[in-house]
Amino acid sequence: MSTELRSHLDAFIAAADEGSFSAAARRLGLTPAAVSKSVGQFEARLGVRLFQRSTRSLALTTDGERLYGQVRLPWGEIGDALTDLRQGAGKPAGTLKVALAHTVGREYFVPLMGEFVHRYPDVVPDLHFDNRQVDLIAEGFDVAIGGGIELTDALIARELARLRIVLVAAPSYLQVHPAPTHPSELARHRGLLRRQLSTGRLSPWALKSEAGEEVVASVRPVMVLDDPEAIARAAATGMGIAMLPRPHALPLLERGELVRVLPDWYAETQPLSIYFTSRKLVPAKVRVFVDYIVKEFPASGQAARFQGR
Repeated sequence: MSTELRSHLDAFIAAADEGSFSAAARRLGLTPAAVSKSVGQFEARLGVRLFQRSTRSLALTTDGERLYGQVRLPWGEIGDALTDLRQGAGKPAGTLKVALAHTVGREYFVPLMGEFVHRYPDVVPDLHFDNRQVDLIAEGFDVAIGGGIELTDALIARELARLRIVLVAAPSYLQVHPAPTHPSELARHRGLLRRQLSTGRLSPWALKSEAGEEVVASVRPVMVLDDPEAIARAAATGMGIAMLPRPHALPLLERGELVRVLPDWYAETQPLSIYFTSRKLVPAKVRVFVDYIVKEFPASGQAARFQGR
């Protein structure tokens, strides 16, 4: 493969990954004009348009999407293999693109990164914070940390922690609205409901007790949100009772901005896991990162806190 074709593919994939020539240029260490020119030459060479361009956006055409889907993963594997060879057989090196949810990533995983970069100075974690479920392969991520990502033959998940969802409210809310003693009393309370990004449906308040009782509770909706961090902040202002995953609730509970409601009741959700692609040659940078997180996250004590009452 010629050097020119390699540079064209690098520019095309970076632009498709980042959604702009400017961001692709920063990633490749080039100017936006150089990336745009390389992509234009690539299109001329292929005889097809790969991107729809405007002053505000850059989007793949149908032909561009097809090419991107066919070359993104194998081109990344080739790059990983060459990096391993350049750095020494199997030595972890290169940029590691990681997807994390905002609160989970900021509160619980960023504090683990210092020791990781100390151990593996040639690996550069590139952390992307987003509360949606990403498509690892289509979006070019090496690793994702979260819950509920659909597993396919192309993905592997290693469980980090079981999660509980708990009921919380602000002390100011409970001063005006006495706390319920049973889920049946939630019908008299104002509730902050969550709409699932994947389905658009409202999440039911399906609760279990420590004694094994199960009930689907009703509540008077005061607002609907599709982001757990936004729900946490709304609850902290005293708007109503909310159901939050423990990772999102813990920081506010510890600061006293929220308190537990019906502490003997909880809901379950998908476990927190670390996801990566199941390719035959797992890059050394991915392998050591996954092994590090699987070992150090439980050792930090957070896994037990997520499952605890």
